[in-house]
This record gives sequence, C-alpha cells and structure tokens, in this order.
Amino acid sequence: MSPPEPRSFGELADRLQRPASVALVLPGLALPHLQVAEALAVLGPAPRAALVDLLGAEGAESARGLDAALGALADHALVWPDGEGLLRMAAPLRQAWDSPLGLDAPLAQLLADTTSEELRRMLVALGVQSPGNARQQRLTALVDHHSDPGRVAEVVAGAPAAARELLERRAHSEGEQPGFPTEFILGVPQADSEPGARWALERGLLVQDRHRYGPARMPAEVALVLRGADWHAPFEPAPPDVRTASVTSADVDREAAAAATAFAAHAASVLATCSASPPALLKSGGVGARELSRIGKAAQCGDMVVRLALETAYAAGLLARDGSRAAATEGYDAWAEREPAERLTVLLQAWRTLPLTPTQSRDEDGKALPALAGTAPCGGCVRARDGLLAAAAQLPADRGVTDPTELGALVAWFRPLAHPLPQDTTPFATVVREAELLGVTARGALSPIGAALKAGDAEALTAACQRLLPTATRTARFGADLTAVVTGTPSAHLAALLDAVADREVGGTASVWRFGPGTIRRALDSGRTPDAVVADLAAVAVGALPQPLSYLIHDTARRHGRMRIAPAACVIHGEEPALLSELAAHRKLADLGLRQLAPTVLVSRTPLDKTLAALRAAGYAPVAETADGAVRVERTRRHRAAAPVPSPRPPGGAPARRDPSARPAEASATVDLSSLATRLRAAPPTTPEPDPGNGIPFDTDTEEIVAGYARLLSLADVRQLAHAIDEGRPITIEYVAASGNRTVRTLSELDLDPPHLYAWCHLRDDERVFTLSRIHGVMPG
Repeated sequence: MSPPEPRSFGELADRLQRPASVALVLPGLALPHLQVAEALAVLGPAPRAALVDLLGAEGAESARGLDAALGALADHALVWPDGEGLLRMAAPLRQAWDSPLGLDAPLAQLLADTTSEELRRMLVALGVQSPGNARQQRLTALVDHHSDPGRVAEVVAGAPAAARELLERRAHSEGEQPGFPTEFILGVPQADSEPGARWALERGLLVQDRHRYGPARMPAEVALVLRGADWHAPFEPAPPDVRTASVTSADVDREAAAAATAFAAHAASVLATCSASPPALLKSGGVGARELSRIGKAAQCGDMVVRLALETAYAAGLLARDGSRAAATEGYDAWAEREPAERLTVLLQAWRTLPLTPTQSRDEDGKALPALAGTAPCGGCVRARDGLLAAAAQLPADRGVTDPTELGALVAWFRPLAHPLPQDTTPFATVVREAELLGVTARGALSPIGAALKAGDAEALTAACQRLLPTATRTARFGADLTAVVTGTPSAHLAALLDAVADREVGGTASVWRFGPGTIRRALDSGRTPDAVVADLAAVAVGALPQPLSYLIHDTARRHGRMRIAPAACVIHGEEPALLSELAAHRKLADLGLRQLAPTVLVSRTPLDKTLAALRAAGYAPVAETADGAVRVERTRRHRAAAPVPSPRPPGGAPARRDPSARPAEASATVDLSSLATRLRAAPPTTPEPDPGNGIPFDTDTEEIVAGYARLLSLADVRQLAHAIDEGRPITIEYVAASGNRTVRTLSELDLDPPHLYAWCHLRDDERVFTLSRIHGVMPG
C-alpha cells in the first residue's frame, strides 16, 4: 500500500486561534519549517537523529534545510534542544495539529485510563512477561514493546488475515477515522464488530476510547511501524524549481515604472469619478457590477483596476461610506493635489496591509462579489502577499521567472498557510496579477517598489516611487482634430480643467480628451464664459490654441442661451396689460411668486388651484383653463353612498314594519327541489380546501406552518413539501436566492425551523439554510 500523501495546511490555518504568540508566528513560517514542526509533534522530545530518520533528511541539501528549519523555529522559541540532547517543542505549537502526519495520540496517552488488569491481559496476549504488579510498570513494558519495530512487525506477521488487513488499512488511512462500524449495546461499544478487531484490541494494537463512541484508535507508534521503514514524513527543504530568464535591473525598472505610472493615472481617474459622482451602494453593502462598469467606463480602465483602486483608497481613508453612497473624503482633496509618486505611495502602503484581496470578484460558488463589501478580515490574504514578496526576493540576481504564474508555486512554499482564491485558475494568480499592476513585480522579478514593501521601509518606498514615476504633467498638446493629449499623469488642476470642457477617451501612460459642441456647452452651463474657457486652455497649452478649437468655443457660445426655460407651476395670461401689471405689483399676492414674462403673461410658482383661490380672495374673477386651453367648467359634485344602506332594526330586535305604500318586491324564482337534490347526489365527492377561517383545518400542522410562510406555493406544493419534511424523504425545489438567482436544488435530511428550512443540498454538497418564502416550486426528489 502506498504511503499517505502530505496533509494540507488549510486545517492548520483555521486552528491558529490558539495562544496568541504561536498564532502570530506560524503564518510567517515556510513549508519546511511547518513540516519539521509537525514531525516533531509526532515524536515528542526526541534526538535529532530520530527527526532525521523520520523526515528522511540524510542528504547534504536535506540536512542544510533541516538545520535552517530548526534554526528558524528556535529563533521564535518554538523548538529548542535541552541539556540531554533532545529537541523539545512548545506545548501550544503541539496543539496546532489534531493528528500530525495523520497519526493518532501515542500509546501511553491512549491507555491513560486503562486498568492494571487490562494491561496485564494485553501483555499476556503478546507473550510479554509482566515486570511487576504496578500499573505503571506494565504500561512501560507495553509501550517499550510497541516502540520496537521488529517486535511489532513480528506480532502483525502472525496475526489472522482479517486483523492484518485491518491494521494495514488503518495505518495508511492518514488520520481518517473510517475504521469499521461499531455496534453499541446499552452504550457499551463491542470490540468484535469486525473480523480482526478483537484480536488487535486484545494486544493494544488498537485502543477503544472510553470517553467517546466511534472506531478504535491506532497508537502512533504502531502506525509508524506498519507504514514501513521506507516511509518518511513529507519534507521539502528547497523551494520548487521554476523556469527563469535573464533580466537586467534596467528592464525591471522600466517595466515597473510603466505599470506604476499607468496605475497611478487610472487610480486618479477612478477616484475623480467617485468624487464627481459617488457610486451607489447595494442594499446588502458594497459597490455592485453596474456602478463598477460605470466607473470603469468613465476612467477608461478595467474592472480589476477599478476594484484595486477603490479598495486601496478606502483603506487609505480617501473614500468613506456616506449613507447609501461611497463618497470622497477631505483626505482625497489633499491626496489629489500631490505628485503621482506620493499618491501611489499611499495606495501601495494600504495594499501591503489590506486584510483582503481587493480584486477578488467571485466567491466559492462562482457568484459575483461587490467591491467595498466590508468582508471579514482575511489573514491568509495578507500571508499571500508576504509569500509573493518573499518568493520574488529569493530569485537569483538578474533573473526573473519566465511565466509570472509560476510565482504561485513559490508562494505556496514560502507561505503554506496563505489562502488561494476560488477564482484563481493557477495558484495565487490574483495576487500575482495585482503585484504586476502596481509595479511591485516586473519581468518576473522583484522591482525596487517591491523590495521597499518587503522591507517595510516607508522612506525607501517613497524614494523608489519618486525615481520611477515622472512628476505630474501640467501642460497639454491641443490638436486641430479637437483633441488634447497629456503624456504621463496629469496634475489635478489640468485633469479637472480638461474634464470640465472635454470628454476623456483614453487614460493610462497618456491621456486623450476630445472637444465637441456638447462638452463646450457643458462648460458654459457651469457658469464659465467663452473668454474664460479660452484663457484657461491657453494657460496650459503647449503653444497656441488651434484655430478650430477657438472657433468651436465661440460658435457654441454664440448659440448658447438663445432660448431659456423657466420653471412655473401655472401661467396667468389676459388681454389687459395694465391688469396683469397690477397683479404682479400686488402686495397681497407676493406669496404666489408672480413674474411677468410679457405684457400679457405672468408665471406663478404656486399651483393652479391655490393661485386661483388667492386671486379670488383678493377680489379678482379669474377662470381656469385645461391643458388644451379650454375653459374649465367648475361643477359642485354631489356625494352619494356607493350602495343603499339597509334600514336599522327597531329596539328589541323586532323586524321593521313595512311601509304600506312601498312597492312589493318581486317574487323569487321558483326552484325545483327534486332536480336540485338529484344533481347534488350525482356530483363527485370533493374534499374541501383548507380554510381555517371557515373551520376547515389543514391535514397536518406541518402543512399549516409551511403554508403560512411559503405563500408563493400552491396547496399541492405545500402538501408535497410538508409530506417530505414529515417522512424524511428527498425533495426538489425551485429556489430564488437573495441575489435574485433562480436555481433548482435537490434536498434531503430536511429540518423545519420556521421561517427557515435546514437541509443537505446535493447541488452544493453541503448543509444549507433555505428561506421558505423564497421557495417558488416543489417537485419530487
């Protein structure tokens, strides 16, 4: 049987809520450090030779890796040699693994509650003479026997075939507990539930736990012996090999500068868009796909860049939630006035410590995630960035990986407790791409920006950004094709001016704006004069403004404002100019907000009915008009009851006397009672529908509960779902999630807890919670 594969460290990462010191140290350890610690957790206090034998670290490279791992663990006071030549481990570190190397507890721990008589019977079954009557003496003899590989192998070789097969299977099960089904009689586990189990239990090769039900447990000493002398614990002293190519520092600087410059310009555009029009937040929180698309279109960049800019800016305090929107803060105004290198430094420092992956766009179910959703802190995301910086830093000088995606394998080696994302097609592809966008890595190597981030040196980071990024551009080149081109990152003043009078078409290392009648009209609508627009553009132009642009500005200004639109609640007009002038000057009518547009036309800020009443109260006799200009005829409506009200009964309950003069009611139609009875008897019997209001109950309480919450289901679907709940049968439902996605789920193990239904979802292969009101249909399972 092949030896078990190395266990993943995902479970270990989830258990790092133990002592704070260990939880802070372990995330920074590399794969061989954790592998050595796990092996030592199995051995307990042991000499170095035993650790070398378990790991198979006989070679020179393995020996150097082992020494380096032990040194790193000792630096953190996790492992140290004692005066007896044994390597000892801190107790909290041992607790980080439930089953190190897939092994159970040592024999002495499993037999802690075993009586002396039971130990004697085990020694007799093994053919070992008891050294004495004391329990500790017998336990020591049994442990010594099971720690001897030769003696254990001899016992197993003489075991019955069923017992030998059982022991071999359990030894290679890597800590799983499938074992064999255990039967219980009055709560006492039966040792002979499977052939061979009793034989192994009688000799201490398996131990039944007295404190919990379940399969018998195999001591670690026995499992190690049965795995064989050729089996070794996983140990990778060196990082995986990756393909590299020769790169010069100039090549790295040039590509990092281009990436950093482009991101700085895009981030400025994204935040300027958010400052001008704050994105709306979803009811569930975060910026949704529609707003992300709008921002990306306005800033001329992709979804990944928009998410990265929003998350880093929010972490840096440049954006904040303001009610139902994410608005720019006062800190953004100061940030926008800085040079591009200073802007980028702020965002890079926020990215380095961001407790999430900003460009994560999909969850584990493949559903879209909003930006700025306020997700829970993710320590594994920070460790992924740590691992990427460490992996890129260890590459040889003047060498870079041929394919940047291969850095993911190095990240997994340097930080095995880092969390890859569900959306990653290759290991840690998202964080690798983020580093490329920010200029942290370039040409598969660590850039000066990345080296400063790894060292945590803020001054070095500022210096690297200032060396790689150009200063903000404060001039633009205007073309006769009505465009303006700005190379590099435009200054805040230049970007605001061009955004006010033109539309941005291209952003990044070079930005392009285009002028048109609509953009000039927009500037004039904001209160600018044509002369001010020309003067502002001439102040930032390289050379004189092209004649077509000047002509466009003045031609648009000449036609601007030739028509005006005024708000009005109603209009007053007449044939006597003197009368309308009198109304406009009347002091008692000042509250109406009358304004004279023409000698015979007034507009009022007050609605028509109130204006009409005010004029009549002032002694005038106006008439109202309809929308088509016809005079509105005012008639008093008479209110009548919708239906006749029956006469009240006189006191005492006696029927009211009939008025002799009243017309007698028409006689009711004659009914043939015999034919009616015949039709009723011939009609098929029907079960009345549940109607608690009329006293007709549901068939079961479950039906009534389901019907009360699942109001979108028909009675047949309610009965089918209630029957599946009561009988424990699988069912298929049509379910609409909170996001609006409609799915068909097959459920089993139903548990009703109104207004929710707990069930095992076969689509997700996991237990899920469903809201009854979101179930739209029911089908057989």
